[in-house]
Amino acid sequence: MKVGYLGPKATFTDIAVREMFPEEKTVPFSTIPDCFDALMGDEIEMAVVPLENALEGTVNITLDYLVHEVDYPIIGEITCPIRQHFMVHPANSKKWKETGVVYSHSHALAQCHKFLHKELKGTPCEKTTSTAAAAQFVKENPDVKAGAIANELAAKEYGLEIVREDIHDVSYNHTRFIVLSKNPFPFREKKASFKGFKTTVMITLPSDRAGALHQVLSAFAWRKLNLSKIESRPMKTGLGNYFFIIDVDMRKDDVLIPGVVSELEALDCKVKILGSYPYYQVGMEKCKV
Repeated sequence: MKVGYLGPKATFTDIAVREMFPEEKTVPFSTIPDCFDALMGDEIEMAVVPLENALEGTVNITLDYLVHEVDYPIIGEITCPIRQHFMVHPANSKKWKETGVVYSHSHALAQCHKFLHKELKGTPCEKTTSTAAAAQFVKENPDVKAGAIANELAAKEYGLEIVREDIHDVSYNHTRFIVLSKNPFPFREKKASFKGFKTTVMITLPSDRAGALHQVLSAFAWRKLNLSKIESRPMKTGLGNYFFIIDVDMRKDDVLIPGVVSELEALDCKVKILGSYPYYQVGMEKCKV
């Protein structure tokens, strides 16, 4: 099976994919939309993309594609610790404080604000499509005196030297990645830690009904279903029109979750189950928390 992911090689998505799919063929894509397009075009059988970061929140483009563009279920979730390092070309390692520009993904730049403000104050920052893309640029342009914020795998992959480790502002930083596919996959648990099951539900409320959200939450509450996340996103049909994404901490069963769906539909809500899937946590043995 071919597994597509947000590339290039050595992104945090790549780390998650290597942990979960060590025997599958992997294909990097430069953007999240490219990854989804490849899945819809049958170029790959599975797609792994970031959904949420503990510090920066939801990756909106992933959620928007999941809701508006892609009609494939979520079949798995992977949580991976995020360790950010500052790296430069080996030719510039001794004078790294003279770095003229810092490249990285927008989330990584935001996560390392204190380091940038203290050690490289005033140095311009440029956004890239991924942290690995930043490392790749630094490798290919040694004369620019540029630095990259990326992970340890990126430093090894692109031959860069890490001059400062663990530069992120907050020690606990993790990212959730979702796996989408037409078909189920027998996940291997040798290198991954199985944590449980989730069911993700998309709910659109009836317009102009007072207390509709309260009724929705009550349908879960009286059944004692634990909600690990609830988030609203615009429907893109006009101001004030939103849908809700809710994560339920259980596998889809034959009674409770179907009962919720029936009750919400009776309230004129539109309900779609985006997936019921196992979730895993990988890489904790490398995490300095």
